[in-house]
Amino acid sequence: MKRNEVLDSVKANVENENLVKHMLATEAVMRSLARRLGEDEEEWGLTGLLHDIDVELTGGDMADHSKLGSDLARELGASEAMAHAILCHNEAHGIPLETKLDQALFYTDPLTGLIVAAALVRPGKKLAGLEASSVLKRFKEKGFAAGASREQISQCTELGLELEEFIELGLEAMKGVASDLGL
Repeated sequence: MKRNEVLDSVKANVENENLVKHMLATEAVMRSLARRLGEDEEEWGLTGLLHDIDVELTGGDMADHSKLGSDLARELGASEAMAHAILCHNEAHGIPLETKLDQALFYTDPLTGLIVAAALVRPGKKLAGLEASSVLKRFKEKGFAAGASREQISQCTELGLELEEFIELGLEAMKGVASDLGL
């Protein structure tokens, strides 16, 4: 799989610019996690980039979301490990997380939303200057970015990372692609 081909496919299947940005953010965090954990950075990054490729194709139907996505990923040349991670990142299917890749995608998906929300409430609406401690403070506010599952994010400890460490890693990864994210 080549990243440019995967990105072209994402853009061909996803019209919502914010959803594409979410997928780019997830890719960046997944790459950083892979580096940190000694895993395959390309495989993990592309899994993050592909994970929501089917949201619009399935009309946002959670019963179908990620089933089609894992099939599309396979068609693009994704490994079975990547396809499984994409499939099980949607809790609606009840498929257990079996690998570090599965876990990483599951925990990272909501983290990116929390970080974006924390950036958007800042005066400049940018990631620059945003500190992990501020994101952690927002994490503790139940009503803030309510769609970002704190339970999922907190499970980062299963990967051997403390919550603060995971937030810092995610924030720094997203700062690295801030221009692509419009943040």
